[in-house]
Amino acid sequence: MQVSRITKYARMFKNVFGSGFLVRTAHVILTWVITLILFLHDTDLRKQEETGELLVPVVFVLLVLVSVLLYFAVSLMDPGFVLSDDCDLQLILGISEEQQDMIPQTKSLRQRRCGHCLLQQPMRSKHCQTCQHCVRRYDHHCPWIENCVGERNHRWFVLYLAVQLIVLLWGLHMAWSGFSHAATWQLWLKANGVLLATAVVAAVLSLTVLLLLGSHLYLVSLNTTTWEFMSRHRISYLKHCGADENPFDRGTLRNLWGFFCMWETVVWEHVYFRQGSEPT
Repeated sequence: MQVSRITKYARMFKNVFGSGFLVRTAHVILTWVITLILFLHDTDLRKQEETGELLVPVVFVLLVLVSVLLYFAVSLMDPGFVLSDDCDLQLILGISEEQQDMIPQTKSLRQRRCGHCLLQQPMRSKHCQTCQHCVRRYDHHCPWIENCVGERNHRWFVLYLAVQLIVLLWGLHMAWSGFSHAATWQLWLKANGVLLATAVVAAVLSLTVLLLLGSHLYLVSLNTTTWEFMSRHRISYLKHCGADENPFDRGTLRNLWGFFCMWETVVWEHVYFRQGSEPT
């Protein structure tokens, strides 16, 4: 127990001060610089602050703070690393050897060992070359957060994208409100150059986050992952499936409910076995 706790703290220390330190620092600096620019220029935020109407400015700053905290949460959180061999598959599933033998070979549930960390890989897990760990329900390794997105932090990643999108769109609106008029383009650019650069950065980031959020919500509604969607032809438990067949799909509403509202660990072998056992 003590060794695993030390290992956990060592991994957290590595996450904070490892290769992602510069990425996280740049993200935080960029976030607060943009926020500061919006308050220093003649935007609606500054006007409301000067007139004593503090509700909107305070809510905006709090939302920015929440987005930063969520960023660090998904960035430093254990995404679902596989750190030891799981229990015997029969005990996990509660099925007998006879039942396993009834499953077609194309739908074998036997776990395979990872060729890198030599641990048994639960279904839907994948080894990440960057993190050097197998990750449960692996989605992708995100360079933005310098961490994997997996079973434990995927919902928080989607929530972070949603909050970040609100902040960016709100900031873009505030930047637009701060543009001043001028007699010539040269004078206009001189007066609004910094605010214009801020608006461009916010617009590009807004589009990026919007595309990411939309794609993740779409995949979540299908109960599939980015890795499974992009590489299903190379994944052993999906090779036999048709182009539109997903053994984990339980319907859009149940998929969304399970993703956002169910917190217990899902034994995907069990779901896969039930799907494979249904009569056709």
